[in-house]
Amino acid sequence: MGVALTRSAQWTAAGRGTRTLETTPLNEAILKEIIMFVESFIYKYPQEAHYVFVDPLEWKTNLNPSAFESGYSVSETTVKSEEVDKNGKPLLFLSVPQIKVRSFGQLARLLLIAKNTKFQEAQACVEANRNPIAKILGLDYDTLTEDSSKVNILDKIIKEDDPEIDMKMKIAMLLKQLDLHLLNHSLKHISLEIRLNPGTVKNDIELLKRFSGKGEHTVLEYIDYTSDYEFSNGCRAPPWRQVHGEICYVLVKPHDVETLCVTCSSEGVFLNGGKTEDEGEINYERKGAVYKDLVTFLKEKSAKFSENMSKQEFAFSEEQQKEKDQPNEEPKKEEAITFRKAVTGSDRSTQEKNQINFGKTRMTKRLEPSLNWKATVDSKERRSLVRDSQEEKHIGRLEKARPSVSPGRAQIVRKSAEKIEEIISESSSESEEDEEPPDHRQEANADLPSEYWQIQKLVKYLKGGNQTATVIALCSMKDFNLAHETCQLAIRDVGGLEVLINLLDTDEVKCKIGSLKILKEISHNPQIRRNIVDLGGLPIMVKILDSPYKTLKCLAAETIANVAKFRRARRAVRSHGGITKLVALLDCGQNSTEPAQSSLYETRDMEVARCGALALWSCSKSYANKEAIRKAGGIPLLARLLKTSHENVLIPVVGTLQECASEESYRAAIKAERIIENLVKNLNSENEQLQEHCAMAIYQCAEDEETRDLVRLHGGLKPLASLLNNTDNKERLAAVTGAIWKCSISKENVTKFREYKAIETLVGLLTDQPEEVLVNVVGALGECCQEYENRVIVRKCGGIQPLVNLLVGINQALLVNVTKAVGACALEPESMTIIDRLDGVRLLWSLLKNPHPDVKASAAWALCPCIQNAKDAGEMVRSFVGGLELVVNLLKSDNKEVLASVCAAITNIAKDQENLAVITDHGVVPLLSKLANTNSDKLRHHLAEAISHCCMWGRNRVAFGEHNAVAPLVRYLKSNDTNVHRATAQALYQLSEDADNCITMHENGAVKLLLDMVGSPDQELQEAAAGCISNIRRLALATEKARYT
Repeated sequence: MGVALTRSAQWTAAGRGTRTLETTPLNEAILKEIIMFVESFIYKYPQEAHYVFVDPLEWKTNLNPSAFESGYSVSETTVKSEEVDKNGKPLLFLSVPQIKVRSFGQLARLLLIAKNTKFQEAQACVEANRNPIAKILGLDYDTLTEDSSKVNILDKIIKEDDPEIDMKMKIAMLLKQLDLHLLNHSLKHISLEIRLNPGTVKNDIELLKRFSGKGEHTVLEYIDYTSDYEFSNGCRAPPWRQVHGEICYVLVKPHDVETLCVTCSSEGVFLNGGKTEDEGEINYERKGAVYKDLVTFLKEKSAKFSENMSKQEFAFSEEQQKEKDQPNEEPKKEEAITFRKAVTGSDRSTQEKNQINFGKTRMTKRLEPSLNWKATVDSKERRSLVRDSQEEKHIGRLEKARPSVSPGRAQIVRKSAEKIEEIISESSSESEEDEEPPDHRQEANADLPSEYWQIQKLVKYLKGGNQTATVIALCSMKDFNLAHETCQLAIRDVGGLEVLINLLDTDEVKCKIGSLKILKEISHNPQIRRNIVDLGGLPIMVKILDSPYKTLKCLAAETIANVAKFRRARRAVRSHGGITKLVALLDCGQNSTEPAQSSLYETRDMEVARCGALALWSCSKSYANKEAIRKAGGIPLLARLLKTSHENVLIPVVGTLQECASEESYRAAIKAERIIENLVKNLNSENEQLQEHCAMAIYQCAEDEETRDLVRLHGGLKPLASLLNNTDNKERLAAVTGAIWKCSISKENVTKFREYKAIETLVGLLTDQPEEVLVNVVGALGECCQEYENRVIVRKCGGIQPLVNLLVGINQALLVNVTKAVGACALEPESMTIIDRLDGVRLLWSLLKNPHPDVKASAAWALCPCIQNAKDAGEMVRSFVGGLELVVNLLKSDNKEVLASVCAAITNIAKDQENLAVITDHGVVPLLSKLANTNSDKLRHHLAEAISHCCMWGRNRVAFGEHNAVAPLVRYLKSNDTNVHRATAQALYQLSEDADNCITMHENGAVKLLLDMVGSPDQELQEAAAGCISNIRRLALATEKARYT
C-alpha cells in the first residue's frame, strides 16, 4: 500500500501546510479500492482482523459519538470499543475530534458506521498516516532494503517459530497484494496519458524533414532544431529546461503561415514565445494549447500542411512503422553499461519510495542486457534440443502458410506433415536426431542484473526452507518479471526447475499453486519447455489434472498448453493419459469433484474449461492427438462450449476445432454436431481473434459441399463479406478471404457474394496485401469468375491488370490460383483482349517451365480459353519461340493433371493447320499414343479430343494406328463418363478414315459399343458413333465386293 500511495496517488505540492490528496479521478479510484479491501477484510480474513497494530492509525474524524451503538462504551465526547488488546487497551478510541484505531476489524466496523461519509474518513486516515505499513507492522518491516528484504524475512521465519511473526507475514503479504492491485488499477488511468520521449520526437522530425522542401506537394518548406547539440539522453533543451520535461525546440516553416517556434516536451507539443530579436534566445513561455504530437500540432496550425499530409499519409505512416521496427544496432558493450546505470538508478529511487517490498518491483520495460553464453549441455541434450527447435519452426511455418495453400492442398500438406511427424515421434530414438545448437547458459562472471542473483537466493530458500518459507519465497519469485529471459534462465541455472517440479509432487496445495504459477510464466521460453519435459514435469502435471481443486487443474492445463509446443511434449501428454483428462476438463461443470464448501482454491467452471481447451489446442497439432481427442469424446463437448458467451473460452475452443478440421473424420463430426451454426454466429463477435479462428475453421471445413451450404443457410456469407472491409488485421483478413474462397466453390454462394458486393471488394485487395491474403483473394476470384456476370464485374473494376501482374510471382500456391483466375477471365472476349494487350498469354506460357507440376497444369488449363478467344490465335501461338516444342515435351510428364491439361491445350493448338504441322514434326503422335493405356477418365477425355484433332494432318491417322493407339481407345467406350464417350467416338470417327484402323476397331468389338451410343441423347456422340460405324461398314462392303469380283 505504501508504494501505491507514494507512486500513484496524486498529492498537493509541498508548502507550509500538510500535503493532502488532490481531488482527482485517480485518487477517488484508489480510495474506493482501499475501502472495499477494509470492508471485506473482516469476512475474508477473520483471524487476521483481530491482529493488533503496533501503533494506532490516528486522524481527525467528523463522526459524532452518538453514531456508535452496540459494542462501544459511549459518552458525550469519547467512545471506547469493548474489544481490547492483551493489555486491556481499547482497539478503538475516539476523543472528539481525534480517533485512534488499532485493528482491521475495528476499521471495517468504523466504515460501516460512517455510511455516507466513509469516503471522507478513508481520505483523512490516508492523509494523516502517510506510512501505514510501519504503524501496522512495525518499523522492522519499513526499514528493510530492497535487496535484503526477502532474505531477512525468510531468515526470521526459519529461525523463529513465533505465531505473531507468522501473523505479521500473512498481513504483510495481504497488504503487498493490495499494493500491487492498486498499482495495476492506477495503470488504467495512467495509460490514457500520452507522453512523448526524445526518440519519438526525433523520429517524427526526421520523417518530416524527408517530406519537406520546395514545391507544392511537400508538407513543409523546412523544419529544423534551434540547437545542434544533443545531450546523451537525446534531449536538446538546456538542462534547466529539461527538469520541466522539455525535450527540444524546433523552427517550422509551413507553406501558408509564418515560421513557428515549437516546444516539444514529454507532455506534448505547444507553441512557445519564439526567439527574441536581440539575443536570439527562446521565450519558453507557452502560447497555446498542448497537442499530443508534432503532426497533430501542425495540422491544426496549417491548412496546407493538413491537405498535403493527407496525400502523403500512407507513405508517412509506412516510414514511421519502419522506424519503429528498426532493430537497435548499438554495440552490446555500450548497451550493457546503459543497462547497469538504469538498474542502479532505479534501485536508488525505489529504496527511497518503497515502504515494504517483498519482491523486486516489476520491470516496466523489457531490457535486454548483453550476456555471454557458453555450452554446458551434453550430447544427448544437444540432439534433443535441435530436434525440438526444428520441429517447432517447421510447425510454425506450416501454420503461418496455411491460408496460402492451393485448393484441397491445405489439409493435404498439414495432414501429411502431421502423419510424418507422428511416425518419426513414435519410431525414432534420441540417437537418430540431428545435431543441435548449444544450450544457452550464463557465465559465472557475466555482467548480469541484480534480479538474476536475487532469484538464485530465493531458489536456495525453496530448497531448504519450511512450508511457510517456501510459500513466501514462491510469492516473492512471482513478483519478478518472469517474462524476461534473464529471470527465466536464473531459475533454471541454479536448479530451480527441479525444485519447482518436485513441489508439484507434494501434498501442500499452496506450494503446488505457487510452483505452477511460476512454471506457467517461464514455460513460454523454448529452452525451459524442453527442460521441463526432460525433468519429467509433464507426467506430474497430467496427474494434477485429477485434483479436486479447480485452480490447480487450471494452472496445470495452462502450463501444459505452453509446454506442448513441440512433438516430444505432445507425445508425452498423450502417452500419460493427458488427452482424456484434458477432454474431461471441458465437462468440468457436469462432473466436478470439488468439495461442497466454499474454498480459497475455487475457480469458475468456465475457467477450467478454457484452460483445458487451451491445452488441447496446443496438443491438437499432432495427428495422433487429434484422434485421441475424438475418441475421448471431445467433439460434443467442444460443440457445447461453442454456445457460451465467454469469448476467452470460445477462442481456444474454436482454435482446437480449426486445427482438427483438417481431418475428414472431424469435418463429418462437425457437421453432425451442428457446429457450423455457432461458428457463423461468432463471426459477428467484436473480438478479432475469435473472428479469425471462426473464419479459419470455416475455411478448413468448407472443403465439403454440405458445409458450404450450411454456412449459407445460417447466414454466414454476409458477415464474411463485411469483414473484407477491415484490412488492418492481416491474419484475420487471410482467414476471412480463405473462408470466402472455399465457400465460393458453390455457385449459390457466389450469387450471394455478388449481392453483398464482395467481388468488388476482393478486386480491391489484389494490391498491397501479403501473399497469404493474395492467395485466398485470387482463389476466390477464380471461383467467382466461372460465371459471366462476375467476369464482367472484375473487368469493369479494373481487376485484369493486377491479376496479370501477379503472374510474375514465385509463390506456388499464388501462381496456381492466379492462372485459374486469368483463365476464367479469358472466357470473355473483352477480358481476353486486355490479357493479350498486357502480354498475359506469354506470361502463362512461360509458367509451363515452372518446376512445380501444379503450376504447370494450372497454366496449361488457363491457356485453353486464351487460345480459343484470341483474335488471331494461330499466329499468337507461333509467335512464342520454342512454345510448341515446350508443350509437346510436357507429354513426357508423370503427373496426370499436367498430362490432361497439356492434352486440352494441344486440342486447341491443333485447330490451326500450321501449328498442327509444327507439333506433328515435334513428335506429338507417338507421345499421345503412349498415353493411351491410362485409367484416368479425365486424361482419357482430353487425350481422345487431342487425338481427334491431330488426325486432321497428313498421315497422322495412320501413325496413330502404327503406334497402337486405336485398341486402347475402343476400351474407353466402356467408361461410365459421357464426356469420355463423346471424345472417344469423335477420335474413332477420325481414325476410321484409315482401313487398318477400321479392322483394329472391329477386332476389338467397337461396333457393338458404338451401336449402343447411336441412341444417346447427346447429338455429337450420336453423329460421331454413326459416322464411325458407317466407315467400318463401308470398308466391310468394299472388302465383300472385292472378294466376289
